This record gives sequence, structure tokens and C-alpha cells, in this order.
Amino acid sequence: MSGIYIHIPFCKRRCHYCDFYSSTNESVKQNYTDAICHEMQLRQSDLYHTPDTIYFGGGTPSQLSHDEVRSIFNALNQYFDLSKCKEITFEMNPDDINTGYLTILKEVGVNRISMGIQSFNNDLLKRINRRHDAEQAINAVRLAQSMGFDNISIDLMYGLPGQDIADWNRSLDIALSLNVKHISSYHLTYEEGTVLHKLLKEGKVHEVHEELSLLFFQTLIDRLAEAGYEQYEISNFAKDEAYSMHNSSYWKDIPYLGLGASAHSFDFSERSWNPSSMKIYMEDIFKNKIATEKEVLNLQDKYNDYVITTLRTKWGANIETIAEKFGSELAAHFKKEADIFLEKGLLKHGQGLGVSENQDSDYITLSREGIFVSDAIFEDLMYLD
Repeated sequence: MSGIYIHIPFCKRRCHYCDFYSSTNESVKQNYTDAICHEMQLRQSDLYHTPDTIYFGGGTPSQLSHDEVRSIFNALNQYFDLSKCKEITFEMNPDDINTGYLTILKEVGVNRISMGIQSFNNDLLKRINRRHDAEQAINAVRLAQSMGFDNISIDLMYGLPGQDIADWNRSLDIALSLNVKHISSYHLTYEEGTVLHKLLKEGKVHEVHEELSLLFFQTLIDRLAEAGYEQYEISNFAKDEAYSMHNSSYWKDIPYLGLGASAHSFDFSERSWNPSSMKIYMEDIFKNKIATEKEVLNLQDKYNDYVITTLRTKWGANIETIAEKFGSELAAHFKKEADIFLEKGLLKHGQGLGVSENQDSDYITLSREGIFVSDAIFEDLMYLD
């Protein structure tokens, strides 16, 4: 298995919380599209296998024109074998969604839409500088469903400035009424360099109290579980096993190729990433130069990555796999530290992916209580010199 990630960094305007690489300069969209297509040609042999998933992230991929979307898919089909590709995800803003755009996505083979809604409270949407309002978001989901997109994911945020539990419940009410198959939900973080971080430092906004943050998360888990959503990763919930196949590959040590400015790649032995500058990225690509930076992973790095990523999921970490991949010393370290959290009830023995209920299992997963303190658990399970 392998995946392709394509970074589309264009935004009409930047959200106040976002620290992803993006630009509001849309005058270079066509040149950037051409560079993406040329990078595919240069790197078509970099994938271990034919891609199973493709993910368009951003930025805002739905800022691409119809012709730019077609150009990228023409190149994908020219340089990669997509015959086994099961999932093609396209991130969209609600106010970009219309019949014409959805028709193009259907035409090129997109079968999953990820919609950045964040909140159904118009005041909160304005506070974080989102372009859409609640009505546009609701109508966008319903239009996509009416046109046959049954695999839709929506993003929601909690811990926003001024948000209270009543508002959070109202947003969850609306989200659940839409009956989408997948919901991703994240607590707001004040990333350095963002508008919200600046406002925080100036005392113009305030972080929510820890107790309220916990209540937001507990409410999210309980309400989605009652509605039939499975929490298969700390921040991701799915109905009918409609897991994000592409994002799951990040948590299952599956290689992926990242295309575009700032995009990251992984090939088992190293991580690499493109320049976080469209200007530098395009100059290099048009000179037939792949100017990625690389980090070679040692055994300890790979073990730490395995622990952090697998324990985020319902499938968990497997002790036998740790011993096989990383050796007995790291397996012993994991078992010693995990036993402490098992005794406290913060970890539990789970079945793991592909293990039947009546089969013994050496898989370890987070308990419900462990989810709330997962960062501290990961820190102790990692092996640090």
C-alpha cells in the first residue's frame, strides 16, 4: 500500500488559527498547478506500490479552477497507475461547493469530500475568520449528498474563544442531523505566528479553562458514540467503518509521497519535505530539481513513531511487532512502561486490527481515561536517550 498527498496552499483569506503553509496570492495558481504536474513526472518512481489513496489538502484545494483540477488528474493518470486507488479525498470550504464543482470532482474520480466547517455558530466563525456561515455549511453538505457523495467528512473545532458547552452541543446537534459518515474534531491550539496567538499574547482572547476543555472532549465522545460513531483515532470518528484510509496510512506506517510546496513524504527509512515556499518550490521543479530536505530515521526514531501513531488508534500497538521491528531492548522498555499504565487503567489490552475476539492478543490500546492524558503516556513510552 502507499498514498499520495497533494498540497494546494491557496486560500482566499487565512483563518486566524491556521499555521499550515498557505498563501492568498492566487495569481500563481496556474504555474503552481504546472509545477505539481511536473513534480509527478520527476517523482513517479518514488512510490513503493501503486497508490491506494490520494489526498488533496491545503490551504484550500477547492480554490483550484475546474481546468486546474482536470490538469492535475490528467497528470496523476499519466504518471501513476490509479487502477487500485480506493479513496480520493478532496478538502473543500463550504462556500466553494456548488453543482458545477461537484460535477467536476465526480468526473475526475473524487469519492470522498472533507469539509472544513469548524462550527455552526456564526459569531465564532467570524471570530476565527472563516469565510462561510452555518447555513452555507449545512446547504453544502446536503448538496454534496444529493449529488451522490456519500463519503463526507466534516471538521469541527472546540475550545474556541468565547465558546461554551451549550454552543458546542448545538453544533453537535446540527452535525449529527446531517448524518455524515465521518467527523474529525480538534481542540483549538494557539500556534505561534497565527493571529489568534497574537491576540492571546495581547490579552484580547483567552484560552478556555482546562475543566471546560475536558468537558468539550467528553461531550464529543459521548454524543458521537450515542449516535453510532466509532472513535477509531483520538480525534476521528466514523460510522459504518468509513475510516479515512489515507490518514490511517499515517498511523499504520504506510509510505506516502507528498507533492507540492511544504508537502512531506515517508518511505520507511526517511522522511523528506519540500520547501515551504511556492517561489523556491516552483523554481526548483522547473529546473528538474527535487530540493527536498531529508531526515534519516534510526531505530529509536522508528520505534517512537510507531508508539505515538499506533496508540492514537483503536488498533493499538503490538508487543510482538515491536520486538520484531525494533528489537528486544525496545520491546522490554515498552512492556515495562506500559505495565504501569495498564495497572492504572490508562492502557488496556485490545484486539488490534484483524484479530478476532476469541483470539489472544498482545495489542495495547488507550482506555477511555487514557485518551484524556495520552500525551503524558506517549512521553513515557517513547525511548529517549
